[in-house]
Amino acid sequence: MKPKGPWSNEEVRRFLEDATIPLRLACNGADGHPLLASLWFVPEDGVLWCATKRNAAVASILTRDPRCAFEVSVESPPYVGVRGKALARLEDKRGEEVLRRLIQRYLGGSDSKLARFLLDRVDQETAIAIEPETLVTWDFRERMSESG
Repeated sequence: MKPKGPWSNEEVRRFLEDATIPLRLACNGADGHPLLASLWFVPEDGVLWCATKRNAAVASILTRDPRCAFEVSVESPPYVGVRGKALARLEDKRGEEVLRRLIQRYLGGSDSKLARFLLDRVDQETAIAIEPETLVTWDFRERMSESG
């Protein structure tokens, strides 16, 4: 799929691989209100993988309704990012694997107190595969540069 906006597919791939910021995931709550969750992610072959507890609200909501939207963007100028509509699916069998990859990506290893806490409950994890259907990108680096 070709993203709308200034970036090519390759630029989107590179940005997502380099970004160690949380993904914001919006999903459709049963009460009609959207739920927004910030999740660590790791990209793999066009899919954004996250992990959460099997009994987490976001897991229940995505099981009921896999339609979602996501955004990965920096929070300080110059603003850049990618967002899109997606379908999500849960994969219990990949929960531990994805969690370990997320811990490596965001914490640099499993030696921290947080990593040990997360791994102590790894049997309760499920993986969330977010498969984008549309992508929109923005990049305000040139517009916001002092020399521009």
